[in-house]
Amino acid sequence: MTRRRTRPDDSGKPGYITPEGYRRFEEEADRLWNVDRPKMAKAVQVAAAEGDRSENAEYQYSKQRLAAIDRRLRFLGQRLEVLTIVDEQPPDDGRVYFGSWVTIEDEDGETQTYRIVGPDEIDARKKWISMESPVGKALLSRELGDEITLRRPKGEASCEIIEVRNGPPT
Repeated sequence: MTRRRTRPDDSGKPGYITPEGYRRFEEEADRLWNVDRPKMAKAVQVAAAEGDRSENAEYQYSKQRLAAIDRRLRFLGQRLEVLTIVDEQPPDDGRVYFGSWVTIEDEDGETQTYRIVGPDEIDARKKWISMESPVGKALLSRELGDEITLRRPKGEASCEIIEVRNGPPT
């Protein structure tokens, strides 16, 4: 069962997203619409039947949770309307593209691997960074072996791109 989306995002800010990220947004919207929202609506109904709503903490909590679910559904519906799915596999030419995994090495020999994604799917644990972030901007369109300067809270750091992959790390 599909859900009709809300009005489009009025910000006019289009975004790019990987197919996996778009699928996660759709799955979240589906779960919220078909599982969480009906369960919370039922909780509101049960709590309302208990009597005086002004002193009923369960009713107040359930109404707030239902409103939070509705806000998230509106947001997801608006974003899904304007997002552009980037599903083309970029050429394997050593350049950094949207969706690439990039390994950099700093002056101390420490390496970090990042994936360049859209701002809607950043994930610090996975080291997925936005193409609009300072690091993402510094890496996009660069090539294997290029040196980049990153501005960090503890000062600037010079790094070298030592690996570019267009598929997940093994």
